[in-house]
Amino acid sequence: MIKINLVREGRAVRGGGAAPAAAPSGAGGAGGNINNIIAIGLFLAAAIGAGIWWFTKNNELKSKQDLVSSKQAEAQKLEAIIKDVENYQKRKDSLQKRIDLINQLKQNQKGPVRVMDRISQDLPDLVWLDRLTLGPGTVALNGRGLNPNAIANFVDNVKNDPLFDEPEVGSVSMVSVIPLVYSFDMQFHYKYAQAGAATGATGATGATSTAGAAGAAPAGKKP
Repeated sequence: MIKINLVREGRAVRGGGAAPAAAPSGAGGAGGNINNIIAIGLFLAAAIGAGIWWFTKNNELKSKQDLVSSKQAEAQKLEAIIKDVENYQKRKDSLQKRIDLINQLKQNQKGPVRVMDRISQDLPDLVWLDRLTLGPGTVALNGRGLNPNAIANFVDNVKNDPLFDEPEVGSVSMVSVIPLVYSFDMQFHYKYAQAGAATGATGATGATSTAGAAGAAPAGKKP
């Protein structure tokens, strides 16, 4: 007679069925490790990429900062050059004003000198000047002559001189019998002097004595 213990057999069957189920558990652990490795690799790649990006941007920023510093230094140099140019221009303008003033003074001197020189050339023999006054574009003079014809010649010379306008004779009168001497006064405008020269000549007076006029008489004829 054979006896079978069903309780133990049932346990053996359950125990034998439970043993093969342990294999899938090991496969699931391996898959989790691969996922972890992939995640770590992606993280490292992202970190490396971020590092490269930061390094690149940092280099670009440093390069731009260096460029800005270079431009600032260049701007400072240019500013110094601009100041030097401005100072040079100011000195040049000041010097030009001085030159213009000197030229104006020379021009003012040339006007009266030339007018007096032309009057001396127009002065004929036997006539001399006692006083000559230069105004703004006008000449007023007083003189004497040994005869009316000589005085008339002087008036004609002034009238025909392109530098002067037609003269206005005030009066001719005899002032001495022995020797015979006539006095006269005359006024006319001159064209040579410009406004500045005429202003510089305002109030300038010149008196010619008898002896001085006699010395100028030989040069009295017009060229």
